[in-house]
Formats: sequence, structure tokens, C-alpha cells
Amino acid sequence: MTRIAIPAEAQTPAASLPLLDAVKKQLGIVPNLMKVVGNSAAALEGYLSLGGALGKGTIGAKTGERIALAVAELNGCSYCLSAHSYLASNLAKLDSVEIDSNRHGTSRDPKAAAAVQFAAQIVRTRGHVSDAEVAAVQAAGYSNAEVIEIVLHVALNTLTNYVNEVAKTEIDFPVIRPFG
Repeated sequence: MTRIAIPAEAQTPAASLPLLDAVKKQLGIVPNLMKVVGNSAAALEGYLSLGGALGKGTIGAKTGERIALAVAELNGCSYCLSAHSYLASNLAKLDSVEIDSNRHGTSRDPKAAAAVQFAAQIVRTRGHVSDAEVAAVQAAGYSNAEVIEIVLHVALNTLTNYVNEVAKTEIDFPVIRPFG
């Protein structure tokens, strides 16, 4: 059961409305996550700004989705697993075997595997990764800027995982549950 309600449009903060309209223009829908975060215009603006900035990064949308799947699995967030499985399949065009690999913290693509494994280790260690783990992702071909992008993808996805778990956001995508 939802703990933090999606506000009716009349109760949505006025400053959130144009942001939610922009999401609808971009995606064709406004996912429930955005509506819940829209309870706070400041939170919605921050979330969308960070997501938009990362979208301009160099690791790419496919690797971003791969990271999102690994993070959601480790954090046990059904909403984000559902949303990112849908996005990975329909927008990033990842197949079901790759999505399953990502949820297990790896990838069939060797370079992407390094990013996903590093992201999973960030979650597991709450950021306290070893020198060897940083060196491994760099050896796979990721620049210092891209390592930072990976960290920020982990942070952004952790944020949405936590929001959805606190709010118990109603899943508005085909439902995927965490393993185990």
C-alpha cells in the first residue's frame, strides 16, 4: 500500500507542474515516481536536473540502464527494477539475457561489465571501494570523468530506490521483483 500519495493535480505544487509536463512531453507519460517526487518541487527539480546532466555524460544510456538495474536489484527496489527493465528493453534495446546479467551485477559486454561490477561494488561497500576496484574500472577503459559518472548514476538510482521504498510507490510498469 502506498505510504506517500500521488497528489491530485490540484494539490501538486505549482512549481512541479511544468516539470511534470516536460516529463510527459519527453516520455509520453508521467511515471508514478515523478508524481511522488513532485510532492516537493525542489526535490523534483533536483532529481530531473541530475538525471538530465548525466544524460549528457559519456558512459551512454545503455550503461546507465545497466547500472540502474544492478543498483535496484541490490537495493531490492521492485519499482525501479520494473521501470528500468522496461526502459532497458524498450529504449536501450537490451535483451532479456543482458538485463538478467545486469541484475546480477555484470554484463556480456566486457567494458560494460566493468562499469556494472564497479557500480555494484559501490552499493555493497557504500562507496568504500578499494584502489584495485578503481584501477580495474579504469583499466577497462573508463576515464576519471566516467568513473565519477558511474558513481553519480549509483547515487541517482539509490535516491530513487529509497524514495520508492519509503513511499511504497505503486508500480506503473510491468512488475519485476528482486531475485531471492
